[in-house]
Amino acid sequence: MPALLRGVSRSFYLSIRLLPAPLRHPIGVAYLLARATDTVADTAGLPADVRRDLLETLTTAIEGRTPAHAALARLAAVFAQEQGGADERRLILALPQCLEQLEALAPADRGDVRAVLRHITYGQALDIERFAPGGAPRALQTAEQLDEYTYLVAGCVGEFWTDLCVRHLPGFATLPPREMRELGRAYGMGLQLVNILRDAGADLAAGRCYFPATELAAAGLQFQDVVRHPERFAAVRDPWLGRAQRGLDAGMRYADAVKSRRVRVASALPALLGARTLALLRADPALGLARKVKVPRGEVHGMMARLAFTLAGRASLARLYAKAAGSN
Repeated sequence: MPALLRGVSRSFYLSIRLLPAPLRHPIGVAYLLARATDTVADTAGLPADVRRDLLETLTTAIEGRTPAHAALARLAAVFAQEQGGADERRLILALPQCLEQLEALAPADRGDVRAVLRHITYGQALDIERFAPGGAPRALQTAEQLDEYTYLVAGCVGEFWTDLCVRHLPGFATLPPREMRELGRAYGMGLQLVNILRDAGADLAAGRCYFPATELAAAGLQFQDVVRHPERFAAVRDPWLGRAQRGLDAGMRYADAVKSRRVRVASALPALLGARTLALLRADPALGLARKVKVPRGEVHGMMARLAFTLAGRASLARLYAKAAGSN
């Protein structure tokens, strides 16, 4: 499982490997299954109805309602060969083992994994419905739809992470579980907004726009015009960038409340990388439209070295976050 995690996510793998073993396993299983369902939902080479059926097949296998071998035989036959990336192919081929790992979890952990994946796959199904390939390019209509989406695919993950920590690490935080859950939800939604902001150009090229059509219209834009007018798009983008930053701020408050240094680092690392991504976007309004924004690998390694050197002290984390949020 570690090799699979490393292949499909550079940044989240770094967080997972820092966790204590009781957390690492269920979170790793949940992440791999979520990446598999996301791969199904995002394979644009397949018609929407095929992807919808495959997603439902995988969802029912995760829920334990159908024999795993039957579900996965269909996935392998129809789907694995559609993947251009070797890591995604390996993930699809490893689904039987991932489902076996899910079944081997303790009942409470297994229930939480299935619950969070229920939210995630619903959000992915909405994406298939809203942005069917071959159909007319579309944007989400309202801010409420974007809030719903970011909760379904990421905000619920902050809640899931918190529930596991509460169960496996009693007294894991200085704040009460309910407040940690709220911070975790806001954090997850903020991280998803970072993804949307950094991938805006690629999404537009694929015919989908997560920025609300009502806000684009108020800026005198149709989403087809966004790439040609980044300076006008900034009026729509910047408030969402600010909201993403507030979500990351919530993540740092979350990390600050965590008692375990290992879990504190694992909780804070996505916020550090997200803050650096937002800083790069602020420095160049056209950046997320021209190409996907990624924090250079050398900067990531530098962050990890400083985290190790400072032993994830709270004051040190705050300084690292402030530095990451700078534009230089």
